Amino acid sequence: MEGIINFHHDLMFFLIVVTIFVCWMLFRVITLFDEKKNKIPSTVVHGATIEIIWTSVPALILLTVAVPSFALLYSMDEVIDPIITLKVIGSQWYWSYEYSDNLEFSDEPLIFDSYMVQENDLEIGQFRLLEVDNRVVVPTNSHIRVLITASDVLHSWAIPSLGIKLDACPGRLNQTSMFIKREGVFYGQCSEICGVNHGFMPIVIEAVSLEDYLTWLKNKINFDFNA
Repeated sequence: MEGIINFHHDLMFFLIVVTIFVCWMLFRVITLFDEKKNKIPSTVVHGATIEIIWTSVPALILLTVAVPSFALLYSMDEVIDPIITLKVIGSQWYWSYEYSDNLEFSDEPLIFDSYMVQENDLEIGQFRLLEVDNRVVVPTNSHIRVLITASDVLHSWAIPSLGIKLDACPGRLNQTSMFIKREGVFYGQCSEICGVNHGFMPIVIEAVSLEDYLTWLKNKINFDFNA
């Protein structure tokens, strides 16, 4: 996930450099080669040196971009034994989550829905349109497998700060993985237009230590089954 974010930063550097160079060249062409300053057009039709440069430099840039992108594609498909499997189901207009690796605490998996907190119910420090009533809590420094689907229409489970964006398609199961290195709260939203309330399907992932995660899991299971 962090590799995707770092790759984006590196790619943005090349985009800025190329954009500045192209704009500079256009400015020079417009100001130096107008009709008044060049009444007699140039008869030069080709140049071996410049053709080699404008062919080799873009090829080198593309190669520099392609090599790490291929490595990222390979790492995204790499299968690592996860300690947690998180199942995500997108619905109009909320998310449902299932933890199925808690059988040592309960005979049934932990399942809950996550709705956006209405503006009137927000507490101090919470973000409008981004806070939910049930956060997804996961441990840090742990391999987590995410399985996602939808129950009605297309959705998209996206957390930009984690480099995750996965489509939720009815009748289809998509998979990705997470490995969060630092504790914190990460916000996301549905990124596929799914109806009138598409903009009200936030995602909140809270990354905590493994000890705090186990404590949360026990309390969540006891609360849900006693409710």
